[in-house]
Amino acid sequence: MSDSTGATEANGKEADATDSNAPKGNAAYGKKAFKRSRSHFADRITADARDGWPVEADRYRLVVSRACPWASRALVSRRLLGLEDALSLAVTDPIQDDRSWRFTLDPDGRDPVLGIRYLSEAYDARERGYPGGVSVPAIVDVPSGKLVTNDYQQLTLDLATEWTALHRPGAPDLYPEPLRDEIDEVMEGIYQDVNNGVYRAGFAAGQSEYERAYRDVFRRLELVSERLAGQRYLVGDTITEADIRLFTTLVRFDAVYHGHFKCNRFKVAEDPVLHAYAKDLYQTPGFGDTVDFDHIKRHYYMVHTGVNPTRIVPLGPDLAGWLTPHHREELGGRPFGDGTSPGPVRAGEEVPAAGRP
Repeated sequence: MSDSTGATEANGKEADATDSNAPKGNAAYGKKAFKRSRSHFADRITADARDGWPVEADRYRLVVSRACPWASRALVSRRLLGLEDALSLAVTDPIQDDRSWRFTLDPDGRDPVLGIRYLSEAYDARERGYPGGVSVPAIVDVPSGKLVTNDYQQLTLDLATEWTALHRPGAPDLYPEPLRDEIDEVMEGIYQDVNNGVYRAGFAAGQSEYERAYRDVFRRLELVSERLAGQRYLVGDTITEADIRLFTTLVRFDAVYHGHFKCNRFKVAEDPVLHAYAKDLYQTPGFGDTVDFDHIKRHYYMVHTGVNPTRIVPLGPDLAGWLTPHHREELGGRPFGDGTSPGPVRAGEEVPAAGRP
């Protein structure tokens, strides 16, 4: 089993190996203590090929689920940086089975480039018998069919800093060197308490564990709201990696985390600052045009059977608010800095109508 929303957590079979009666697979969510593991495959694709993987156009394939917030970071970064022609994209079915991410959205249930039915096949090609979870985002080396990396924390930073030779003209600097210390500090707090905090709450196996996570989530959201009350973006006056990482949680919050994960002190739509900030980013090219609410809702409510055994997917919330005015431009800021907006979504990568407001 993998963390069915992306980055690897303790494998269900591993975690319960000593208890034959413990729930397995997707049914284990919410039945055991939640722990997110470090990425096992942490090789980097760099300009100097220090790990043996050089930045090279058309060599690698990015595998994502549009349901997954960790993979969604890579989707946004790839769009903003204009890497569509250099780094091809595979989108998995939002509904997993216990072999994890599968390519059942593609003809014959196989990825047309990699020729595999399950992402786990690329993991096996890299390390036979790997016991951990199969996670997205993942980058696969097309010639060998081997997984290169599933390091969700480093992957997007490398897209921003190591893939610069393949960026589009006018690509923004998402990780500007003078601001990196501040960006890292902001991202760390958001990761611990918000990005990962909603999972600690949603998959908590006990009341006290849940309450600690719940308090962390909303304490941090209040701090972020205060920070954003007087500035358009989290760090500096342009979009950075920090905004991408916060956005991918905020855009899922009311649809799944508020109810499914019991993070219900308030909705993002009920905080005027967070709501306007999230709408501002959603309406920015490269953000909302990568978001598929249909994939998001069906994945969380149908896969996490330990949390939602009926697999009933709620009809709400109303998504129309994502397209209403946000007025954040009144705070100034330059979304792309000295760069420009990305162009239209690549043909074949559009989010279907069912996933859009």
